[in-house]
Amino acid sequence: MIASFLITFRETLETALIVGIILSYLVKTKQSKYNNVVYIGIAFGLIASVIGALLFINLTGGFTGKTEIIFEGLTMLFGAFLLTTMIFWMMRQKHIAIELEKKVGEQISGASKFGLFLLVFVSVFREGIETVIFLGAASFVSANNNLTGALIGIVAAIFLGYIIFVGSIKINLKKFFNITSILLILFAAGLVAHGIHELQEASIISPIIEHLWDINPPINSDGSYPILHEKGYLGSILVSLFGYNGNPSLTELIGYIIYLIFVFILWKNIEKTHKK
Repeated sequence: MIASFLITFRETLETALIVGIILSYLVKTKQSKYNNVVYIGIAFGLIASVIGALLFINLTGGFTGKTEIIFEGLTMLFGAFLLTTMIFWMMRQKHIAIELEKKVGEQISGASKFGLFLLVFVSVFREGIETVIFLGAASFVSANNNLTGALIGIVAAIFLGYIIFVGSIKINLKKFFNITSILLILFAAGLVAHGIHELQEASIISPIIEHLWDINPPINSDGSYPILHEKGYLGSILVSLFGYNGNPSLTELIGYIIYLIFVFILWKNIEKTHKK
């Protein structure tokens, strides 16, 4: 549930901020007559995202056996890739408000309602499809990543985005996105490890060493799971958030570490570029 909340909250907040910047610019330039175009773009973007979600669900339900395992593994790895690119894309958008206002201004000056519609539609649809893939990958990792957490994340992000733009609250968005980026990077690292695990199950990747260690405690005498067991209370949360595995293979551990090192290097390079 926590991972689902974090994913939808972050993605929806990004969308809300983009839409908020566009609407604020229209108000500032006394072009509020184009607000309906923005709303229509949002509506069509959401509809297209729902269609994409339904297609994804139907696709995932059509696989069985080894094919299903391979699909889940590849979805996790692709989800990790998308998460990573999304995080670093946001880090590079130092002047996103200025660039968005410029694009909106160009569409308005050219009297192109369709261009403005397309800008909003693509922004919403892109975030929607990414969210579908992220949630799909998260659901493969843990059944605890459910729809409730996702819906709460969406509502919370819309509410926060609204009160930011009406001036009721001011937050340091850079620090906020840095914190959520770190959490999502750890989640993506878990997706990498779980994706590798699935491909090992399908005999596509060698584990090198099957189990480096096994710290999953035995099941309690009453049939319940100890707190640190992968299906226990704390263990299941760590599985869904950070890719916790009580008995990982050497390949999984190598993939997890290499991913984190790679992301750390990219993060530092982007920070250096922004300081110049």
